[in-house]
Amino acid sequence: MTHTLKRTFAMLLLAVFGSAILYNCEPDPDSLGKQLFDQDAATGNESLREVIAYNISNNDSIRSDAARLLTGVTQAGSNFSAVLGAFNEGQFGMQKASYITQLRMPVDNFDFDGPKPQVDSVVLVLKTPANTAENTYYIADSLKAPGAYDKDDFMIGTEKVPVSIEKKSYPVRKYGRYVKSMKINVNEITTFLNPNMPDVFSRSNVTVGIGDLLGSASFDGNISTVTVTKRSDNSNVFTGALGFRMPLDKDFFQKRIIDKKGSADLKDAANFTRYFKGIRISVEDKDGYLFQISPNDTDIIMYYKYDKTDNGVVTRPQTSLKFNLGSINTHIGQYEYERSATYQAALQSPNKTEGDKVLFLQGMGGASIGLKIPDSTIDSLRQMFVDKKAGIVGAKIRLFVDKKNTWTQPNFTDADRKFIVSPITFKDDKVTIDYSKWAFTSDSQKGFPIYYYKKNANNEVDYYDFTVTQALKDIVEVKDYSVAKNAPLIINAGGFVKNPAGAAYGPLVTTRATDMNRMVFIGTDKTKQSTRARLRVTYSTNNK
Repeated sequence: MTHTLKRTFAMLLLAVFGSAILYNCEPDPDSLGKQLFDQDAATGNESLREVIAYNISNNDSIRSDAARLLTGVTQAGSNFSAVLGAFNEGQFGMQKASYITQLRMPVDNFDFDGPKPQVDSVVLVLKTPANTAENTYYIADSLKAPGAYDKDDFMIGTEKVPVSIEKKSYPVRKYGRYVKSMKINVNEITTFLNPNMPDVFSRSNVTVGIGDLLGSASFDGNISTVTVTKRSDNSNVFTGALGFRMPLDKDFFQKRIIDKKGSADLKDAANFTRYFKGIRISVEDKDGYLFQISPNDTDIIMYYKYDKTDNGVVTRPQTSLKFNLGSINTHIGQYEYERSATYQAALQSPNKTEGDKVLFLQGMGGASIGLKIPDSTIDSLRQMFVDKKAGIVGAKIRLFVDKKNTWTQPNFTDADRKFIVSPITFKDDKVTIDYSKWAFTSDSQKGFPIYYYKKNANNEVDYYDFTVTQALKDIVEVKDYSVAKNAPLIINAGGFVKNPAGAAYGPLVTTRATDMNRMVFIGTDKTKQSTRARLRVTYSTNNK
C-alpha cells in the first residue's frame, strides 16, 4: 500500500508539478529537490490548515473607461466590450449597466455634399464583439432565418424599386433572466466628458446630465443581418452588418447637426464634443439580463438628401453620414446598484481576523475576496520544514461554491467564470487597496495555473482551488524566514487580457470592468467542516 501511494504520488508530481519540481532542484540540503530525487526517501502527505477568507467592498465602483473595456489583443488588433442591461436577484440585488460615449463628425467642417440637406432618417446600430475561442457574445449556432420577403416600393434615391429582403438573427449571450424584451433608450448627455479629467470621467459610478431622449426601441435579445437585393437583376442594394438597429429622432439631428452647417460648433472635434457632448445608451427595465456590445463598432448613421445640379438639372440624391463613435472618443461603462440586505450586511463589516462565513464575488465593481494565511499556520509549516525536513510540493486554497445561493446561468460553460488572483497592495493609509500596483502572483510567474475546479456528477462546479504553492514556499522554505512576508491575496471576477502569443498582457490589464459574473462561496464557517475555506498543503518528508 505504501509503495502504491509513493508511486501514485510520484506520477502526480511529474504530471502536475513538473515545472515546480525542476525549479526546486537546488543544492541546498533542505531543498525539496533532493528529497524527491532520492529514490524512496520522500513520502507524500496532505495537511489541512486554517485560512482567513473575507469580503472586500469596492464601493460598487471601478475604472470602466475605454482602457478598461479591453478584452483581448490579437494579431489583427484589439478587442473591446461594454455591458448593457439590468438584472435583479436575491443575493446581490439589482445591477444596471449603461454605456456613455462621445461622438464626432467624420471630418471637420463637414459641408453635407450640397445645399438644402434634409434628414430622412437616423439609425443607431449596436453590435456585439466577434466571438473568440474564450468568449461567446452571440449564439452563432442558433440562426433564425424565416426566409426572404418581397417589397415593391423600397426607396432607392428617388425611385421606388421592387426588392427582396432577407433577415438572419442570432440571440445574444445573456446573463440573467431570459425575458422576452427590454426597452433600450438613447439620450443626449449634457456633461462634457473632459479627457483631461480622468479622475472624474473614468469610473463606473460617474454622474452625467441627461438631456433629450433621442430614441427608444424594444430589444428582443437578437442581433441580425439584413440583405436587400433588387428583384430585377439580383444586385445588392444594402447589406446591414450583424447588429441591432433602432431609429433615432431625425428632427433632433436636423436641428442640431444639419441646420448648424458652417457654424463653429461643427468646425472641429474640440468644438463639436463640447457642443454635442455625447449619448448614453441604457435600458429602462430593472430586471432582465446583461449582454455585451462592441463599443468601438457602435454606429450612428444619418441618411439625408441634398440638392445636386448636373447640366442645369436639380436632383435630390440620398447619401449618409456615419458619426465616429470609435476609440478616439471617451467611453465609460456606467453601473448602478440597488443592493440586497444580505449583501449589504456582509460587506459592511468584514471579519479580517477570523474570516466571513459567506463570501461574495462579483465583477464590474462588485465585491472581491481577501485571503490571508494566519501567521500561526506559517510558523507551524516552517517548524515542520525544519524539524522533519518537509518540503512543500503543492498548496492551494479551496473555496466551495454555495450552489444554493449562486445564480445558475442557463447555457453556462466552465470557461464563463474567470478569476484574477493578485497580491494585495495598500496605499499609504495601510487600509485602502492600491489597485494601480497590482502584480502577478509568484505562482503565475512560475507558470502554475491560477486555479483549478472540480465538478460533480451533475456537471456543477463544487469548488475552486486557488494555487499558492510558490507563494507559500517563498515564505516557509527560505533561509531568511519571516512571517512578515505573509501578504494577503485578493480574488476578483474576470481574467487577465491575453496578448497575441496567448500570455497575460500585464497584471493591470484585466476584464474585471466588464465581467458580468457573480458567485457566492462558503467562507470560514466552522460549522461546515467539510466545505469551509481551507489551505491544503501537500508536502514530502524524508523517511531516512
